[in-house]
Amino acid sequence: MLFHTMVGSNDIERSKRFYDVVLGILGHGEATLNIAGSGHTRLFFRSEGGTNFVVTQPINDEPATVANGSTVAFACDSPEQVEQFYATAIANGGTSIEDLPGPRETQMGTIDLAYVRDPDGNKLCGIYIPA
Repeated sequence: MLFHTMVGSNDIERSKRFYDVVLGILGHGEATLNIAGSGHTRLFFRSEGGTNFVVTQPINDEPATVANGSTVAFACDSPEQVEQFYATAIANGGTSIEDLPGPRETQMGTIDLAYVRDPDGNKLCGIYIPA
């Protein structure tokens, strides 16, 4: 259904350092640098057969701000990878939010979650849902 999810950044180089490491532990390679027709810099994290994740300088030249109520969730392969996602994000400039990482009882059964904010304040989640 989705082709990409995009978040804004006020410091694209800082975002590249953060996301290259954090998404690297999920098996994604470094960002592909893209210059939009407007001249603004974007980082593309491509996913085989899935949604692409993009970090961009806002094209309207206003400061990037976070969307209230929005979360970008990244699929993890195990509860341990959720923990690694969280620890890597915190070690690279992210901020811990909500409950500590770990299992949550939901209508889908037990799932593992970790919530952080990236250096620009975007809310991210590492999630593992057992098959």
